[in-house]
Amino acid sequence: MLAGLTGWHALIIVVIILLLFGAPKLPGLARSMGQSMKIFRNEIKSDKKPEDLDADSSDAPSSRTETDTTNKQ
Repeated sequence: MLAGLTGWHALIIVVIILLLFGAPKLPGLARSMGQSMKIFRNEIKSDKKPEDLDADSSDAPSSRTETDTTNKQ
């Protein structure tokens, strides 16, 4: 998709962004994009953790079952 993008194309895109947003607003725009990406990564990591914990707990044998069977005999 972006294989035909050359240096001139990138330069033209940067100039258009400067014209649209203005130079003073660009640092704030970049900061908010960085914060959004950080939040997105943290959400992805937090979604993976509960699945990993469920898989670990289902593989491990329960010690409670062993004690229940010995108490009944």
